[in-house]
Amino acid sequence: MRREMVRAMRGRFFVWMLLLLVGAAAGLLMDWFCFKRLLLNPVWHGLALLLGLALLQLVRRGARNTGRYLAKHGHDRSERSFEPDRLVDSGYYACMRHPMHFALLLAPPAVALVIGSLSFLLFIAPVEMLLIVLLVLVIEEPQAQRKFGDAYKHYRRRVPFFSLRWSCLVKLFDRHTEM
Repeated sequence: MRREMVRAMRGRFFVWMLLLLVGAAAGLLMDWFCFKRLLLNPVWHGLALLLGLALLQLVRRGARNTGRYLAKHGHDRSERSFEPDRLVDSGYYACMRHPMHFALLLAPPAVALVIGSLSFLLFIAPVEMLLIVLLVLVIEEPQAQRKFGDAYKHYRRRVPFFSLRWSCLVKLFDRHTEM
């Protein structure tokens, strides 16, 4: 069972990296043909890099905060695993059902900015973000429904998929949050 979880975690990580790498390569190739002047502009790259690094910092904080919270509150057993064995509906998870995925949605535009690819930012990152949402809807939601049953149905009725409420976002991306 533990091997399956490690394999699933590696598979997910591989898909994430593949999305970002293919997006970066395609974006830079498109930039070469469509936005060559911008691609070679150091001012654009400097500003985009700074904004991209700030966005990557938010991705890291959101993933770290929610990952730690899930590790602390998502387990009934003493043996910790990657997958929670208890439904977590407090803290970040009281604001939205998928706060970690919400934070990770910012990864494609962050990488696009870091490499300075306008094509990646405008065309590829939105498609990748949509794909991430679809993967959560098609894989994560049904998996949670099977695992937690009626408790998850009730949770789904109470808590939105994602939330843009300012108080939720501040908590999610706070560097000192200890919920």
